[in-house]
Amino acid sequence: MTKASSEPSFRDGVNLMVDRAISVMGLDTGVANAIKSCNAVIQVQFPVKIRGKIEVFTGWRATHSTHRLPSKGGIRYAPYADQDEVEALAALMTYKCAIVNVPFGGSKGALLIDPSQYEREEMEMITRRFSLELIRKGFLSPATNVPAPDVGTGQREMAWIADTYKQLHPDDINYVACVTGKPVHHGGIQGRVEATGRGVQYAIQEFFRHPDDVKMASMSGSLEGKTCIIQGFGNVGYHAAKFLSEEDGVKITAIIKSHGALVNDEGINIEELRQHIEEHHEIETFPCAQFVENGASVLEKECDILIPAALENQINLENADRIKAKLIVEAANGPVSFGADAILKNKGIVVIPDAYANAGGVTVSYFEWIRNISHMRFGRMQRRHEEMRGLQVTRMFEEVTGNSVSSHIRESMTRGADELDLVRSGLDDTMRTAYQEIRETMLSDDNITDLRTASYVSSIKKIARSYLDVGIL
Repeated sequence: MTKASSEPSFRDGVNLMVDRAISVMGLDTGVANAIKSCNAVIQVQFPVKIRGKIEVFTGWRATHSTHRLPSKGGIRYAPYADQDEVEALAALMTYKCAIVNVPFGGSKGALLIDPSQYEREEMEMITRRFSLELIRKGFLSPATNVPAPDVGTGQREMAWIADTYKQLHPDDINYVACVTGKPVHHGGIQGRVEATGRGVQYAIQEFFRHPDDVKMASMSGSLEGKTCIIQGFGNVGYHAAKFLSEEDGVKITAIIKSHGALVNDEGINIEELRQHIEEHHEIETFPCAQFVENGASVLEKECDILIPAALENQINLENADRIKAKLIVEAANGPVSFGADAILKNKGIVVIPDAYANAGGVTVSYFEWIRNISHMRFGRMQRRHEEMRGLQVTRMFEEVTGNSVSSHIRESMTRGADELDLVRSGLDDTMRTAYQEIRETMLSDDNITDLRTASYVSSIKKIARSYLDVGIL
């Protein structure tokens, strides 16, 4: 979908949203400019011999802020990547980390490439060469700049990057922390793959814990039975759909992909769809839903919750007025353009913004980074202690009451938390606390009337405080 020509660019849209928050705050112009400016950006071009021919690849890495170290943000591989997009995404990372109280600055990277056109061995050569450029130029390090997966990248690319860094810095005992989103057996953490989708679920759950907020979105009651349309069925869209449908009773009535959409008002079984895609590599013949060739039009279908989990500017000036969802949850970065945001607000559609809603990934990346630099998996020291305490409580209950505890209850009481339990608990707490801070910010100022502005105000206050406290400003 193309955006209307009168729309600002993605980068300008981010800055305009930040400016709106700054105007509400009345922040000093100098402080505001310091927060908005991109600290550093590098463009690299490097040759790789592919199938007997030399190809030159272009990549970028932007560091928006170093008010906290390391700076954090994914690396995407895409044929549409450019520096403007990278700088916008780096800025979003700065605000996102502050919103969820993760002590990182914001960074982002991209490589201009279509991964589908290359074999695995070729992608490894390209990734290692790109990593080499970033490392040598000081844009990749466990102490200063830590990448993660993004569009077009995943665990294998992160493993290649970590190994490349290790070869260049064999004496750095924290080398494995130079990147997050790694395979678990290469220093990764349980729950990282699902993290962004799980964070979307936790954000929606917290929204529905506040009846006044639910009423603001022209809804009532709990999540169970609510209808939901999800755009994108990659890592984020799949996990958000799976968790919401299986654990919260949400009815997924449509899944939108780049080449079409599936619609079933009675609900789509997410695991059946996932299995179909793995077997057939397409959605057109999925038997349990109607295929719609014009997938973008399904964004305009009536539903309670719309989750755009694909690319930026999917809801824009051209289609915003036709959106019928009551609540939009931005699982992707910048899926609602600046112009569309104002239209949705006037229509009474509530938007849970990307800077908060998709922060699950960086939150669990933070857990992984901490795990790496501490050189100890979560739960190693306390798990058996928790099991013993649970057993003692169970025995005490049986002794006092004279009744036996069922095997099911005994098992749950005497099970210590493993790494995945702790990661999910930490992510849930992070998303809950962050939403409560955003909500408090919105309720404390009559000039703040939407969650996006409240998110940026909450974020900018924290960033400004960190600069002022150390005397930078």
